[in-house]
Amino acid sequence: MLTAIVLIDTEADQIPEVATQVTDLKGVSEVYSVTGKADLVAMVRVREHEELADVIADGISKVPGVVRTETLIAFRTYSHVDLEQAFALGLDD
Repeated sequence: MLTAIVLIDTEADQIPEVATQVTDLKGVSEVYSVTGKADLVAMVRVREHEELADVIADGISKVPGVVRTETLIAFRTYSHVDLEQAFALGLDD
């Protein structure tokens, strides 16, 4: 599984509409509205490297209201959440 973090700049008045359309794209698992350098951050998860072009260049970049994207490719995942979920399997609270 390949993970890409896509920073998305949008037209200022179209952030919610862009977020909704990006969320609906195959391969996009989450979209966050954020403060800072970008307006939105999309998490893209695909099986093959070639699929990144389908999701990002042919999908996200073509959503009306998207001005610019910057893509970060994840090498490794470090997450306490994943570990906690794995250890909690089958346990009742």
